[in-house]
Amino acid sequence: MTTTARARVRAELTEEIKAIARRHVAEQGASSLSLRAVTRELGMVSSAVYRYFASRDELLTALIVDAYNTVAAAAEAADATKRRSDTRGRWIATAHAVRDWAKANPEEYALIYGSPVPGYQAPADTIDPALRVSLVPLRIIVDGVANGAITTDERIETTRTVRDDLAQLRSLAAPGVPDSVLSRGLLVWTQVMGAISYELFGHLHNVVHDDDAFFDLQVRQAGRYLLRGAANPSRPARAARGGAATPVMAVPSTRGRGARAAP
Repeated sequence: MTTTARARVRAELTEEIKAIARRHVAEQGASSLSLRAVTRELGMVSSAVYRYFASRDELLTALIVDAYNTVAAAAEAADATKRRSDTRGRWIATAHAVRDWAKANPEEYALIYGSPVPGYQAPADTIDPALRVSLVPLRIIVDGVANGAITTDERIETTRTVRDDLAQLRSLAAPGVPDSVLSRGLLVWTQVMGAISYELFGHLHNVVHDDDAFFDLQVRQAGRYLLRGAANPSRPARAARGGAATPVMAVPSTRGRGARAAP
């Protein structure tokens, strides 16, 4: 067998192992994932699987990285369907894409945005994939500030520590974005993720009966707040698009059954 053929076989078997592991997580939960159980289903001797994944945690990390990358790819693809200058449209499309992915992959969503798996310590390999999806709204915000769609005249009062945190975020991923806009961006993005979690984990049952319409309402309200801040609704925003600002309450995030990226 040639090196290329051997590499192809290895890649195919690696994907098969992950597919079985992903199904086991969906059926039994991440904490119950077992390399031996995966091996039995593959029909391999137990020692063979360790040539692909050295431990259960290594396999779990591969699933986590895949999940982060696929939700990020969905967000990036949605963002790319809108003009770069369409700040509001990009925001709405990105939020809906993340929810659509979560609804189609609820166990993978729980794996990365739910409760940590007992005994699992996420390695540094998960950091960049975990950040990737959040970079999409940050790019939307950077562009929105640059083209005037997002107002920047609001002032906030907070501690020096929070300002230092915002300054670090600005230097890493949001050049030119003032503290007031960064704090608004973090609030509305965590609102989106919290709203998705509330829906997926059943906290809105018997409260909301049209999940699609309710989520769209939240996203649009959050988008108005992102663009305009807490400005007087009757005062037009400088070079802004869309309707008047509506203050938005952040939905608290919920705890699922999964694992988080390394801090």
